[in-house]
Amino acid sequence: MTDTTQSHDSSGDDTRRTSVTKRGGGPAATRGRTTIADGVVEKIAGLAARDVVGVHAMGSGLSRTFGAVRDRVPGGGGGKASVTRGVKAEVGEVQTALDLEIVVDYGVSIAEVAGDVRENVIAAVERMTGLEVVEVNIAVSDVKLPDDEEDEPEPRLQ
Repeated sequence: MTDTTQSHDSSGDDTRRTSVTKRGGGPAATRGRTTIADGVVEKIAGLAARDVVGVHAMGSGLSRTFGAVRDRVPGGGGGKASVTRGVKAEVGEVQTALDLEIVVDYGVSIAEVAGDVRENVIAAVERMTGLEVVEVNIAVSDVKLPDDEEDEPEPRLQ
C-alpha cells in the first residue's frame, strides 16, 4: 500500500513525495498457521497403504467385520471409517507418527510389503501435508489365505 503526501519546499514549489508503507511481513505463505487434523493424515495414510501390492485389507478382523456392517447401514458413516480403518495418526505442528494394522495376502514377503507400505505412506503424507513423518509402525494382524472366505457378513436382505 502506498501513501502519497504533498509538501512545499522553501522555494514554494509543490513537490510530490511518495512513501511506501509495507503491510504484513514476509512471504504470503508464512502469514498465518495451518493445522492438519489427525483424520486427514489417517485418510492419506490409509489410501497410500492400500495401494501397495500384497496388502489385502486394513485393520483387525474384528474392526473389519464391524466396518462391513457399518458400511451397509444407511447413514452409518462407512465411507470415512473404511478409509481410516487400521490407521492411527498423532499429528503435531511439524511432525506426525503413524500406527498401521494390515492384513497381507498369503505368499508375499511380509518384510517387503511392510517396507513398501512404510515407503508409500511416508511419501504420500509428507508430499501432501508437508509434515515430517517420524515413524510408521506396522502391525500385521492376519494373512489372507487363498481359500479363506471374505470376512464381510452376508447381507440379510436380498
